[in-house]
Amino acid sequence: MPQLRLALNQIDSTVGDLARNAEAIVHWTRHSAEQGAHLVAFPEMALTGYPVEDLALRSSFVDASRRALRALAARLADEGLGELPVVVGYLDRTEEAKPRYGQPAGAPRNAGAVLHRGGVALTFSKHHLPNYGVFDEFRYFVPGETLPVVRVHGVDVALAICEDLWQDGGRVPAARTAGAGLLLSVNASPYEQNKDDQRLDLVRKRAQEAGCTTAYLATTGGQDELVFDGDSLVVDKDGEVIARAPQFAEGCVVLDLELPAAGPVPQGVVGGDGLRVEHVTLSGEPLPAYEAEFGGGYADRLDDAEEVYSALVVGLRAYVTKNGFRSVLIGLSGGIDSALTAAIACDAVGAANVYGVAMPSRYSSEHSLTDAEELARRTGLTLRTVPIAPMFDAYMESLELSGLAEENLQSRLRGTMLMALSNQEGHLVLAPGNKSELAVGYSTLYGDSVGGYGPIKDVYKSSVFRLARWRNQAAAERGETPPVPDNSITKPPSAELRPGQVDTDSLPDYPVLDGILELYVDRDQGADAIVAAGYDAELVTRTLRMVDTAEYKRRQYPPGTKISPKGFGKDRRLPITNHWREDG
Repeated sequence: MPQLRLALNQIDSTVGDLARNAEAIVHWTRHSAEQGAHLVAFPEMALTGYPVEDLALRSSFVDASRRALRALAARLADEGLGELPVVVGYLDRTEEAKPRYGQPAGAPRNAGAVLHRGGVALTFSKHHLPNYGVFDEFRYFVPGETLPVVRVHGVDVALAICEDLWQDGGRVPAARTAGAGLLLSVNASPYEQNKDDQRLDLVRKRAQEAGCTTAYLATTGGQDELVFDGDSLVVDKDGEVIARAPQFAEGCVVLDLELPAAGPVPQGVVGGDGLRVEHVTLSGEPLPAYEAEFGGGYADRLDDAEEVYSALVVGLRAYVTKNGFRSVLIGLSGGIDSALTAAIACDAVGAANVYGVAMPSRYSSEHSLTDAEELARRTGLTLRTVPIAPMFDAYMESLELSGLAEENLQSRLRGTMLMALSNQEGHLVLAPGNKSELAVGYSTLYGDSVGGYGPIKDVYKSSVFRLARWRNQAAAERGETPPVPDNSITKPPSAELRPGQVDTDSLPDYPVLDGILELYVDRDQGADAIVAAGYDAELVTRTLRMVDTAEYKRRQYPPGTKISPKGFGKDRRLPITNHWREDG
């Protein structure tokens, strides 16, 4: 059987930075060539970054992407890499109108190209366009209507893009009909908890359906609220894993494969979707037999807590660095949320670039300040203390406030101080709110909700405790100082805006609350179904009402790393003005 050395490069692209992304592609192509690769691949829209969102509607950006692709092909040839076929994702446009989809000529395409000998040997575009969750691709793109096949050293390689594997039909069965020896899919599939297992099962199933070895190349890194976990896969035609890349890490997987020899050039229409074969032969003859050096490998898998924590670190690091910030600022209350946020920040950007502010009020307990100081000692972040009592007293002398208004004034004074320091010193303020609090509106607008990014925005409170314990345990196992003070984990959560206040004055115990919220927010279950799952009917009614009436607050909360199947923001889109209630 013909041999082929495949190089899969899971890299972190930056949306809009065509020059930097092209530089990365050249770098990793050179690295692949040094490993003796015969075919090199990069992820979905690696040249433009993903997702480009409404940039796809700007003809100037589409033009720039097309120019950058041609320039990249020429540069690879100029640097002696032209004989090496390179598959790369980019943004393109259709040349003819697509009335079936209501799109004129020039409509954008989520595209891929094969670069060879200084030119573009083949282009293709995504066939299945996702239009759910965080995806709006049918809003932007025209679907591809071909089965692209490239012959490399006597092996026919069918090409696909991300959703082409996630949906039934299309290019997977067409690859079998066309007799492909390898199905290569380039992807930018965002991370979600437990998605790695789902992805593995999917790729195994598709390999069996395609009847050939299947390579699933994924991107890594972060883009706004999305984080990408890498985890590229290669499985054989029987669904057995040959290679699996690390999670949340850039790198190159090189693999020697023995693949079926290509037969007659496939032609015509293949598959139930009416895909037309577009075949290009780059090298028709198999390589002389050689000694295989790269037999694959299976990178160590992260356990569930480490996986989520890693996603939060990668998401924050990407947001900070890609948006030009050098440091972050956090209000430290001594509580678990700000402590975990600080630990994530120190791991993401280094403790030297993390600044904390303790802002005690008359209602702050002594341990609030001492726990914040202990956190700073353990992590090495820079802490300052600025009491808000004088500011609070000045306001109260001018305004007659009481009850909730008086409580929230304290939070808003802290928010104002953080934003003032951000303006003065250039830090990115991190909002420490968790998903449980955001769901029920247990946050103060322009107070604890201020900031440029919310690292734990999509983490339920129960998981906040779990992640803090995991991070401390991981540090202890490495002989390091656990970052989160024990008292921050064990003491009852409290906003400390009035004497003796604790969260459970207003909210049910977090494990119960989070169970209800997961069913309502993440799974879209109604009140009856949630009660049937074993939760108290009165508590369900009260909780759902809090969630529904807090939509206007969530719209004003900063972006944050998405780790769940349905995070607040792009995933969950409900009207602010909404008179539908699950309780009738």
